[in-house]
Amino acid sequence: MAKNNSIIADNDPRFKDLDQYIDSIRNEEGTNLIVLQKAQGIFGFLPIEVLKHISDYKQVPLSELYGVATFYSQFTLTKRGKHTISICLGTACYVRGAQKVLDKVKDILKIEVGETTEDGLFTLENARCLGCCGLAPVMMIDEQVYANLVDLEKIPGILDKYREEEVNE
Repeated sequence: MAKNNSIIADNDPRFKDLDQYIDSIRNEEGTNLIVLQKAQGIFGFLPIEVLKHISDYKQVPLSELYGVATFYSQFTLTKRGKHTISICLGTACYVRGAQKVLDKVKDILKIEVGETTEDGLFTLENARCLGCCGLAPVMMIDEQVYANLVDLEKIPGILDKYREEEVNE
């Protein structure tokens, strides 16, 4: 099950930080992109509450902000996990069993592509190509590549490593 995306209350001090930033660039033109970047940096993602707040504070249409936030892949409207898992579904990986890798990860984590685990540890994505075709099938967790995952029994151990790191922090 995906983690709830509603995190914001109007008295959240992060809004004050965002408002101060907006005020600091108020006289500049075309600031929607950088304001959204700052907001995502502060909140970790761009929930509708944040977009509405920016819309009201800057007096720009919500639809304009939403359009920018959904156009650029750097932005996310859903809460992300501490670690991002990307399963390559490019041709080489797909032919060598990437769908089975994806299915195994979904089964272990009990989430679908685009969702985040209840504990907030993992977000699952698929990728068109990770550029590791000779190592197919490939999974990437953050910046770490896990290659040749034809043996699906390797996957639980890989994920457990990240869970153990979380416990030891």
